[in-house]
Amino acid sequence: MLIFKENTVLYADNDKEIQGAVMEKCETKIGFITVSDRASRGEYEDLGGPAMQAWMTKALKSDWTAVASVIADEQSLIEQTLIEMADVEGCSLIVTTGGTGPAKRDVTPEATATVCDKILDGFAEQMRSVSLQYVPTAILSRQIAGTRGSTLIINLPGKPSAIGECLEAVFPAVPYCIDLIEGAYLETNDSFIIAFRPKHAMKQS
Repeated sequence: MLIFKENTVLYADNDKEIQGAVMEKCETKIGFITVSDRASRGEYEDLGGPAMQAWMTKALKSDWTAVASVIADEQSLIEQTLIEMADVEGCSLIVTTGGTGPAKRDVTPEATATVCDKILDGFAEQMRSVSLQYVPTAILSRQIAGTRGSTLIINLPGKPSAIGECLEAVFPAVPYCIDLIEGAYLETNDSFIIAFRPKHAMKQS
């Protein structure tokens, strides 16, 4: 029987434990995608991507590695980037910013829906509800969230302040959602944001 304890594998034989080889921890990756024609051409500074990463740095106690990309508003390119981050890079969480409005070039929700196995409507409902408290045009946002394999994908607005407002609204459910799809175990900094997990889903310290 294998017992995983931090970086070490312990082989248990009845009451005896023999320390085995040191196993490398599975790296937790989070994907950050900025969807913007101008930012991808270098004509506009990407503010959304850094805002998402800064928020995650404050929110997560777990170690994680960022996988970031700035791409144009092309549906096929967005789909390709989402698939690569989920299937190749193995990101447990991908957040996008930009391309969620009603303009002709806004196709991030369509790309997300295409690559997802399941759509989680509650995320979008909660984000729009919160955003409407700040600006009436939040009703124009078409952002969605869904899962692809063991990856949770969440569309966020393009404005940095709105990114924080939306993440604050839905992130308490994010770690347990990722548990359910067998992604990485994420722990939050409770002084910044508190995630909800049923008692049976909490890791023993």
